[in-house]
Amino acid sequence: MKAYHLKFVQELPISLPEAWDFFSSPHNLAKITPADMAFTVTSAVDNIEKMYPGMIITYKVSPMLGIKLNWMTEITQVKEEEYFIDEQRFGPYRFWHHQHHFKAIPGGVRMEDRLTYGLPLGLLGQAANHLFVAQKLQDIFTFRKQKVEELFGKMGA
Repeated sequence: MKAYHLKFVQELPISLPEAWDFFSSPHNLAKITPADMAFTVTSAVDNIEKMYPGMIITYKVSPMLGIKLNWMTEITQVKEEEYFIDEQRFGPYRFWHHQHHFKAIPGGVRMEDRLTYGLPLGLLGQAANHLFVAQKLQDIFTFRKQKVEELFGKMGA
């Protein structure tokens, strides 16, 4: 299996606790996901205040052609106000490991997403990544960056 690596960095003019509270809540995922993905959290997370290692979150997502897929991730590691990691347990990828890092900087917070993923189907999966999956992920994180700036503002603005 071929593994792909992506990294996204964003700086926001908000405090570390504010960033942590927003991004570590499954309630906010749909707010920063493109509407055409029809992303909905399907697990019962309404009464959960904080994420924790071992937390399972289920979703419905439509990454392409309007096809709805089930997706399950597990929060495998959490270090409060520093990082958390989610990993796919089942879903559209063969492998999904997503690290979310947070660091206080002068005037705000620096967030870094480190994503490692793999696709099923060998050479067909590699072709799919080259043709559309990698670009779709770039588009999702570009949307997320823009949406987060709408919600919290830009550094230096």
